[in-house]
Amino acid sequence: MIYHIVENEKWQQSLKEGFYEADSLATEGFIHASKEEQVAGVIERYYQGKSNLLLLHIDENKLLPELRYELAPSINEEFPHIFGRQNLDAVINVFTL
Repeated sequence: MIYHIVENEKWQQSLKEGFYEADSLATEGFIHASKEEQVAGVIERYYQGKSNLLLLHIDENKLLPELRYELAPSINEEFPHIFGRQNLDAVINVFTL
């Protein structure tokens, strides 16, 4: 299981479009994700003070695009990266943060 944080509005748009595509896919070439133990740190570093967020629970076995674990040198941890539009059926749970 991997996890991704998204604004509710963006997720609702994805449900209408039939796929999920984070802005980082266009700017960095992949969608950022986290392992369970990394979620709290990601929220602390990048989402302080933000509201209307969802945590997507993603079954990596159902993902159609390539998934790679890559090193984030700034904190010396490997994070899961999704290289393509994410198929919605890989999301097995959505949790409100």
